[in-house]
Amino acid sequence: MAVMLEINNLSKTFSQSGALFKPKSASTTKAIDDLSLAILSGESFGLVGESGSGKSTVANSIMGLVNPEEGEILFEGQGLLKMNPRERRQVYQNLQMVFQDPYSTLDPKKTIGWSIMEPLTIHKIGTKAERKELVIQALHDVELDETYYSRYPHELSGGQRQRIAIASTIILKPKFLIIDEGVSSLDVSIQAAILNLLNDLKAKYSLTYLFISHDLNVIEYFCDRIAVMHHGKLVEVFDAADEKRHERETYTQKLFNAIPPIYLNN
Repeated sequence: MAVMLEINNLSKTFSQSGALFKPKSASTTKAIDDLSLAILSGESFGLVGESGSGKSTVANSIMGLVNPEEGEILFEGQGLLKMNPRERRQVYQNLQMVFQDPYSTLDPKKTIGWSIMEPLTIHKIGTKAERKELVIQALHDVELDETYYSRYPHELSGGQRQRIAIASTIILKPKFLIIDEGVSSLDVSIQAAILNLLNDLKAKYSLTYLFISHDLNVIEYFCDRIAVMHHGKLVEVFDAADEKRHERETYTQKLFNAIPPIYLNN
């Protein structure tokens, strides 16, 4: 398979201000430290690590929400970090992200139909009537009926909001989808339903996933390959089907050991 997204020697440092009465004091945190990895077309690639390991900073760097000091990010061979706004808009139609908190990405004063349609409006796709048809199709894709078109975010459950967040991304028919802690706030039964939905959408639309989570159990179930991060560094990358856990790096073994035995696949 061809490489769809490639990260080379990426680094990002954040400054942390000192105490309230010592404004001149500051420290820095290396959120990403010389990270390199490649994601293949058509795969579900998992990025796992503890909170603060740098996973979300990687995602935000890919989406242009964070500006790394060093390195490059290539999407289908195109350098994302050097693009002008017009080039970015064109590329990001094929590169979308589902954020951690779906409720925060929905305008509470706007209907669900408006929220899902907004990406089409921004990219000037179709007439108003055509956009509505595409929104209804997107609702059906995430297993919701068209009555949700006129509902508001506060009327939905957490699982339904997550489905709406997914619908808002797939409506542009992207090639690559980043899912940042997409099921971490959901009950286990709802997690399974969302993961199965994502697998169905992957098959239907030939999607490539970067799936970010602190939960190695979910990552192992859903992903083809897994990358482990710790303190901004890439620890290792391995196939999810590889059962040789005793041969993994020490930090990875600790993550596996933290999973309750009942949840392990073997």
